[in-house]
Order: sequence, then C-alpha cells, then structure tokens
Amino acid sequence: MNRDVVMRRVLVVGALFNFFVVVIVLFPDTLGRFADLPVPVSRFYTWLLALFIGLFGAAYAWLSRRPTIDRPLVALATVGKIGVFVVALLCWQLGDISAKAFGPAIVDLLFALIFLWWLRANPRA
Repeated sequence: MNRDVVMRRVLVVGALFNFFVVVIVLFPDTLGRFADLPVPVSRFYTWLLALFIGLFGAAYAWLSRRPTIDRPLVALATVGKIGVFVVALLCWQLGDISAKAFGPAIVDLLFALIFLWWLRANPRA
C-alpha cells in the first residue's frame, strides 16, 4: 500500500482522536472524569488546551485532504505528539496525573511514530 494513502488515513483518525479529546477536555468535571483528568481547572487553561488540541486536529483533517501532504507540518505535528507524551509521562511520574489520564498520551506517541515513519520515507524534495 502507498505510504501517502496510509498517512492520509492516519491523519483522519488523528483528527477524530483529537476532536474526541477536545470534548473530554472541555468538560473536566463530567466527561473528564472518564479520563481521570485533574480538577478543578481554570476555564482559561481548559479552553486554551481544547483550542490547541482542536487546531492540531483541524490541521490533520486539512492535511489528509491536500493534494500533497505538507512535510514541515507533519514534522511539527510529530514534535507536538512527542511533546504531549513527554509532558504526560513526566506528570504521571511526578504523581500529578493517574495512569488512566496518561493512557491517551500513549496514543499520541503511536501517532508520532507513524508520522516519523512517513517522514523518513518521504525525504525532502
């Protein structure tokens, strides 16, 4: 199978994953309980986090529809996904979040690995 086809499908799944996380993050007192998100949280931080997660999700959806997948944007997305994993890992190790709250960060790491796989197979033009 063509790597670009795989990547486009992964980008769609990544967008859906991010939009799902946005909904959970926006409601930390209710839906956030399913992911064991820490509460109470300032609306400012909650909304800002949801905005950035949603922006990345929108970028994945947009990239999946582009005639050519933008390499620098995939590289940025890779850094973002790895960053989420590292921050979540550190917070889990420090006891700030539970293992259940850390779980979605493992999904982010998997996305980052797929993004890296695509980047390595598609060297700069």
